[in-house]
Amino acid sequence: MAALAVFGLVLGGTAQAGLCSRPIAVPVSANGASFIVEGDRVKGIYPDMLRSLTAKSGCRFVFTAVPRARQVAMFKAGQADLLAPASRTPERDQFGTYVPMINHRAMLISIAGSRAPITSGQDLLERRDLRVAVVRGFDYGEPYMALINELGKQGRLFTEVDVVAVARLLHAGSADVTIMGPTLMAGAIRRDPRVDGIQDKLRTEPIPELPWVASGIYISNALKPEDQAALREMLEKVGKSNQIMEGYLRYFRPDVLSGSVRPR
Repeated sequence: MAALAVFGLVLGGTAQAGLCSRPIAVPVSANGASFIVEGDRVKGIYPDMLRSLTAKSGCRFVFTAVPRARQVAMFKAGQADLLAPASRTPERDQFGTYVPMINHRAMLISIAGSRAPITSGQDLLERRDLRVAVVRGFDYGEPYMALINELGKQGRLFTEVDVVAVARLLHAGSADVTIMGPTLMAGAIRRDPRVDGIQDKLRTEPIPELPWVASGIYISNALKPEDQAALREMLEKVGKSNQIMEGYLRYFRPDVLSGSVRPR
Protein backbone atom coordinates (compact mmCIF):
# COMPACT_ATOMS: atom_id res chain seq x y z
CA MET A 1 0.00 0.00 0.00
CA ALA A 2 2.90 2.34 0.73
CA ALA A 3 4.26 1.73 -2.74
CA LEU A 4 0.86 2.55 -4.22
CA ALA A 5 0.67 5.79 -2.25
CA VAL A 6 4.11 6.78 -3.55
CA PHE A 7 3.03 5.88 -7.06
CA GLY A 8 -0.02 8.10 -6.70
CA LEU A 9 2.08 10.99 -5.49
CA VAL A 10 4.40 10.61 -8.43
CA LEU A 11 1.39 10.85 -10.71
CA GLY A 12 -0.34 13.66 -8.87
CA GLY A 13 2.18 15.69 -6.95
CA THR A 14 4.99 16.45 -9.37
CA ALA A 15 2.99 18.48 -11.86
CA GLN A 16 0.95 21.66 -11.68
CA ALA A 17 -2.61 21.12 -10.50
CA GLY A 18 -4.16 22.90 -13.47
CA LEU A 19 -7.75 23.94 -12.78
CA CYS A 20 -7.50 22.42 -9.30
CA SER A 21 -5.55 24.17 -6.54
CA ARG A 22 -3.87 20.91 -5.46
CA PRO A 23 -3.78 17.19 -6.34
CA ILE A 24 -7.12 15.49 -5.70
CA ALA A 25 -7.02 12.57 -3.23
CA VAL A 26 -8.92 9.51 -4.46
CA PRO A 27 -8.72 6.51 -2.11
CA VAL A 28 -9.93 3.47 -4.03
CA SER A 29 -10.82 -0.15 -3.42
CA ALA A 30 -10.88 -2.90 -6.01
CA ASN A 31 -14.40 -2.70 -7.41
CA GLY A 32 -15.19 -4.75 -10.51
CA ALA A 33 -13.79 -2.89 -13.51
CA SER A 34 -14.57 0.49 -11.95
CA PHE A 35 -11.26 0.32 -10.07
CA ILE A 36 -8.71 -2.43 -10.71
CA VAL A 37 -5.77 -2.56 -8.31
CA GLU A 38 -2.75 -4.57 -9.47
CA GLY A 39 0.20 -4.10 -7.15
CA ASP A 40 1.23 -0.47 -7.54
CA ARG A 41 -1.09 0.16 -10.51
CA VAL A 42 -4.63 1.51 -10.46
CA LYS A 43 -6.65 1.21 -13.63
CA GLY A 44 -10.26 0.70 -14.70
CA ILE A 45 -13.28 2.64 -15.91
CA TYR A 46 -13.03 5.50 -13.41
CA PRO A 47 -9.22 5.91 -13.45
CA ASP A 48 -9.39 5.97 -17.26
CA MET A 49 -11.98 8.74 -17.07
CA LEU A 50 -10.16 10.77 -14.41
CA ARG A 51 -6.88 10.55 -16.32
CA SER A 52 -8.68 11.83 -19.40
CA LEU A 53 -9.73 14.84 -17.29
CA THR A 54 -6.09 15.36 -16.30
CA ALA A 55 -5.18 15.62 -19.98
CA LYS A 56 -7.94 18.20 -20.54
CA SER A 57 -7.78 20.26 -17.35
CA GLY A 58 -4.43 19.64 -15.69
CA CYS A 59 -6.14 18.47 -12.48
CA ARG A 60 -4.19 15.58 -11.00
CA PHE A 61 -5.70 12.62 -9.17
CA VAL A 62 -3.79 10.67 -6.51
CA PHE A 63 -4.98 7.06 -6.15
CA THR A 64 -4.33 5.06 -2.98
CA ALA A 65 -5.68 1.55 -2.33
CA VAL A 66 -7.72 0.92 0.83
CA PRO A 67 -10.52 -1.48 1.85
CA ARG A 68 -14.00 -0.33 0.84
CA ALA A 69 -15.17 0.37 4.40
CA ARG A 70 -12.11 2.55 5.01
CA GLN A 71 -12.64 4.32 1.69
CA VAL A 72 -16.11 5.41 2.81
CA ALA A 73 -14.88 6.33 6.30
CA MET A 74 -12.11 8.51 4.81
CA PHE A 75 -14.68 10.38 2.71
CA LYS A 76 -16.84 11.06 5.76
CA ALA A 77 -13.76 12.29 7.65
CA GLY A 78 -12.80 14.73 4.87
CA GLN A 79 -9.69 12.70 3.98
CA ALA A 80 -10.93 11.69 0.52
CA ASP A 81 -11.70 14.35 -2.09
CA LEU A 82 -13.69 11.96 -4.28
CA LEU A 83 -15.71 8.85 -3.43
CA ALA A 84 -16.29 6.59 -6.43
CA PRO A 85 -18.14 4.63 -7.48
CA ALA A 86 -20.93 5.45 -5.06
CA SER A 87 -24.68 5.29 -4.73
CA ARG A 88 -26.38 8.37 -3.38
CA THR A 89 -27.52 8.20 0.24
CA PRO A 90 -28.84 10.86 2.68
CA GLU A 91 -25.90 10.19 5.00
CA ARG A 92 -23.28 10.74 2.30
CA ASP A 93 -25.08 13.90 1.15
CA GLN A 94 -23.95 15.48 4.43
CA PHE A 95 -20.32 15.20 3.34
CA GLY A 96 -20.33 15.96 -0.36
CA THR A 97 -22.01 16.75 -3.67
CA TYR A 98 -23.20 13.85 -5.79
CA VAL A 99 -22.74 13.59 -9.56
CA PRO A 100 -24.50 10.60 -11.22
CA MET A 101 -22.54 8.77 -13.92
CA ILE A 102 -24.43 5.61 -14.81
CA ASN A 103 -27.58 3.70 -13.86
CA HIS A 104 -27.26 0.25 -12.39
CA ARG A 105 -29.00 -2.15 -10.07
CA ALA A 106 -27.87 -4.75 -7.61
CA MET A 107 -29.14 -8.24 -8.23
CA LEU A 108 -29.22 -11.56 -6.46
CA ILE A 109 -26.28 -13.64 -7.68
CA SER A 110 -25.78 -17.34 -7.07
CA ILE A 111 -24.29 -20.45 -8.63
CA ALA A 112 -26.91 -21.79 -11.01
CA GLY A 113 -28.84 -24.77 -9.71
CA SER A 114 -32.28 -26.29 -9.44
CA ARG A 115 -33.76 -24.09 -6.69
CA ALA A 116 -36.94 -22.15 -7.41
CA PRO A 117 -36.51 -18.47 -8.43
CA ILE A 118 -36.39 -15.82 -5.70
CA THR A 119 -39.04 -13.25 -6.54
CA SER A 120 -38.65 -10.65 -3.77
CA GLY A 121 -36.74 -9.66 -0.69
CA GLN A 122 -39.50 -11.15 1.45
CA ASP A 123 -39.15 -14.40 -0.48
CA LEU A 124 -35.42 -14.39 0.31
CA LEU A 125 -36.11 -13.77 4.01
CA GLU A 126 -38.47 -16.74 4.07
CA ARG A 127 -35.93 -19.08 2.46
CA ARG A 128 -34.08 -19.62 5.71
CA ASP A 129 -31.90 -22.35 4.26
CA LEU A 130 -30.13 -19.87 1.96
CA ARG A 131 -26.96 -18.24 3.31
CA VAL A 132 -26.27 -14.72 2.04
CA ALA A 133 -22.88 -13.00 1.67
CA VAL A 134 -22.41 -9.24 1.20
CA VAL A 135 -19.51 -6.77 1.18
CA ARG A 136 -19.03 -4.49 4.18
CA GLY A 137 -19.51 -0.85 3.14
CA PHE A 138 -21.77 -1.52 0.16
CA ASP A 139 -25.02 0.46 0.28
CA TYR A 140 -27.76 0.09 -2.32
CA GLY A 141 -30.32 2.17 -0.47
CA GLU A 142 -32.71 1.76 2.43
CA PRO A 143 -34.50 -1.39 1.19
CA TYR A 144 -31.13 -3.11 0.78
CA MET A 145 -29.98 -2.10 4.24
CA ALA A 146 -33.27 -3.24 5.77
CA LEU A 147 -32.96 -6.58 3.99
CA ILE A 148 -29.40 -7.31 5.13
CA ASN A 149 -30.19 -6.15 8.67
CA GLU A 150 -33.00 -8.68 8.86
CA LEU A 151 -30.80 -11.39 7.36
CA GLY A 152 -28.25 -10.59 10.05
CA LYS A 153 -30.87 -11.01 12.76
CA GLN A 154 -31.72 -14.40 11.27
CA GLY A 155 -28.05 -15.45 11.53
CA ARG A 156 -27.77 -16.07 7.78
CA LEU A 157 -25.50 -13.18 6.79
CA PHE A 158 -21.78 -13.29 5.99
CA THR A 159 -20.16 -9.84 5.77
CA GLU A 160 -16.85 -9.84 3.87
CA VAL A 161 -14.18 -7.22 3.24
CA ASP A 162 -14.31 -7.39 -0.58
CA VAL A 163 -16.02 -8.96 -3.58
CA VAL A 164 -13.30 -11.57 -4.08
CA ALA A 165 -14.00 -12.98 -0.61
CA VAL A 166 -17.70 -13.24 -1.47
CA ALA A 167 -16.92 -14.94 -4.79
CA ARG A 168 -14.78 -17.50 -2.96
CA LEU A 169 -17.63 -18.25 -0.54
CA LEU A 170 -20.00 -18.89 -3.44
CA HIS A 171 -17.43 -21.00 -5.25
CA ALA A 172 -16.79 -23.11 -2.13
CA GLY A 173 -20.49 -23.53 -1.41
CA SER A 174 -20.13 -21.75 1.92
CA ALA A 175 -22.69 -19.12 0.85
CA ASP A 176 -25.65 -19.56 -1.48
CA VAL A 177 -26.50 -16.02 -2.61
CA THR A 178 -24.94 -12.58 -2.74
CA ILE A 179 -26.43 -9.15 -3.47
CA MET A 180 -24.39 -6.76 -5.64
CA GLY A 181 -23.92 -5.49 -9.17
CA PRO A 182 -23.08 -8.34 -11.58
CA THR A 183 -20.15 -6.34 -12.98
CA LEU A 184 -18.54 -6.32 -9.54
CA MET A 185 -18.69 -10.10 -9.39
CA ALA A 186 -17.43 -10.45 -12.96
CA GLY A 187 -14.47 -8.21 -12.20
CA ALA A 188 -13.59 -10.17 -9.06
CA ILE A 189 -13.73 -13.46 -10.92
CA ARG A 190 -11.42 -12.10 -13.60
CA ARG A 191 -8.88 -11.00 -10.98
CA ASP A 192 -8.68 -14.14 -8.86
CA PRO A 193 -7.59 -17.53 -10.27
CA ARG A 194 -9.14 -19.29 -7.26
CA VAL A 195 -12.62 -18.58 -8.67
CA ASP A 196 -11.71 -18.91 -12.33
CA GLY A 197 -14.43 -20.48 -14.41
CA ILE A 198 -17.50 -19.66 -12.33
CA GLN A 199 -18.67 -16.68 -14.41
CA ASP A 200 -20.61 -18.86 -16.85
CA LYS A 201 -22.19 -20.75 -13.93
CA LEU A 202 -23.71 -17.66 -12.32
CA ARG A 203 -27.43 -16.98 -12.07
CA THR A 204 -28.65 -13.39 -11.68
CA GLU A 205 -32.13 -12.46 -10.46
CA PRO A 206 -33.70 -9.00 -10.15
CA ILE A 207 -35.99 -8.32 -7.20
CA PRO A 208 -38.33 -5.32 -6.81
CA GLU A 209 -36.67 -4.13 -3.59
CA LEU A 210 -33.49 -3.42 -5.58
CA PRO A 211 -34.56 -0.97 -8.30
CA TRP A 212 -32.44 0.91 -10.83
CA VAL A 213 -30.36 3.58 -9.11
CA ALA A 214 -27.66 6.01 -10.15
CA SER A 215 -24.02 5.23 -9.53
CA GLY A 216 -21.60 8.11 -9.56
CA ILE A 217 -19.06 10.21 -7.72
CA TYR A 218 -19.20 12.26 -4.54
CA ILE A 219 -17.14 15.46 -4.38
CA SER A 220 -16.08 16.25 -0.83
CA ASN A 221 -17.33 19.36 0.96
CA ALA A 222 -13.86 19.57 2.53
CA LEU A 223 -12.40 20.81 -0.75
CA LYS A 224 -12.04 24.51 -1.47
CA PRO A 225 -15.23 25.87 -3.11
CA GLU A 226 -13.37 26.66 -6.32
CA ASP A 227 -12.07 23.08 -6.52
CA GLN A 228 -15.55 21.70 -5.86
CA ALA A 229 -16.95 23.87 -8.65
CA ALA A 230 -14.24 22.87 -11.15
CA LEU A 231 -14.65 19.16 -10.44
CA ARG A 232 -18.42 19.34 -10.54
CA GLU A 233 -18.40 21.05 -13.94
CA MET A 234 -16.00 18.46 -15.38
CA LEU A 235 -17.81 15.47 -13.92
CA GLU A 236 -21.25 16.72 -14.96
CA LYS A 237 -20.03 16.84 -18.56
CA VAL A 238 -18.80 13.27 -18.29
CA GLY A 239 -22.05 12.13 -16.70
CA LYS A 240 -24.12 13.64 -19.49
CA SER A 241 -21.94 11.97 -22.13
CA ASN A 242 -21.70 8.25 -22.86
CA GLN A 243 -18.10 7.97 -21.62
CA ILE A 244 -18.72 5.77 -18.59
CA MET A 245 -21.02 3.39 -20.50
CA GLU A 246 -18.37 3.11 -23.21
CA GLY A 247 -15.92 2.24 -20.45
CA TYR A 248 -18.14 -0.59 -19.25
CA LEU A 249 -18.39 -1.94 -22.79
CA ARG A 250 -14.58 -2.01 -23.04
CA TYR A 251 -14.31 -4.19 -19.93
CA PHE A 252 -17.40 -6.43 -20.02
CA ARG A 253 -19.29 -8.70 -22.35
CA PRO A 254 -22.73 -7.30 -23.23
CA ASP A 255 -24.47 -10.23 -21.51
CA VAL A 256 -22.85 -9.29 -18.17
CA LEU A 257 -24.22 -5.75 -18.52
CA SER A 258 -27.68 -6.75 -19.71
CA GLY A 259 -30.27 -6.02 -17.05
CA SER A 260 -27.81 -4.43 -14.63
CA VAL A 261 -26.10 -1.40 -16.27
CA ARG A 262 -27.49 1.29 -18.57
CA PRO A 263 -26.56 4.89 -19.49
CA ARG A 264 -27.54 7.78 -17.24
